[in-house]
Amino acid sequence: MTNEVSRVLVVDDETALAELVAMALRYEGYRTAVTGSVRGALTEVGRFRPDLIVLDVVLPDGSGVDACARLRRGGTTAPVIFLTARYDVRDRIAGLDSGGDDYLTKPFSLDELVARVRAVLRRSGPSSRTLLACGDLEIDEDAYEVRRGGVPVTLTPTEFRLLRYLAANAGRVLSKAQILDHVWGGDFGASDNTVQTYVSYLRRKLDPLGPPLLHTVARVGYAMRPPP
Repeated sequence: MTNEVSRVLVVDDETALAELVAMALRYEGYRTAVTGSVRGALTEVGRFRPDLIVLDVVLPDGSGVDACARLRRGGTTAPVIFLTARYDVRDRIAGLDSGGDDYLTKPFSLDELVARVRAVLRRSGPSSRTLLACGDLEIDEDAYEVRRGGVPVTLTPTEFRLLRYLAANAGRVLSKAQILDHVWGGDFGASDNTVQTYVSYLRRKLDPLGPPLLHTVARVGYAMRPPP
């Protein structure tokens, strides 16, 4: 049995297949979450924090390949195994170039899928541990911990996702639209004011511990920058 703390997100709009894959992985000791869309994948990556993603190439609201590329741009480093009914080598190359780690063609054996999950996680090994830093700020994604100057900072799940995205893009100016897309995953209840509110929450928790890290760029968005 594998370590039960390993988390696998299964993204496939064929509900029966997705549940079957998740059941096989749970039997091997993995924790699983299932969703059937690009939007759901972006949301679950922030909520569930998977160690590996099993991602269908064709989804009802977009391409799994494009979703993988968006996740990589957003700082997600979890390995991705693509599932596809396509046999064209160009499709495989596009998936790997987008940041994918392996490819499995439908129909497939559940035993083979589980073996590939084990192999990809084994290859990623300890190096898959993601530590983000900006100045004296440290974010440990695996432990879900944030420290500034060695002092623990307690964050809500949404605050953690926002801080992680800003830190993964430290030095870049991110628009409110980009932040909404990557942190809230297209949640129609979120708005520019939501971003502003959560940035203020982060400032209240981080600024008392050192110089400001989160900077407002007028009429554009926000940027995380280390102190001079």
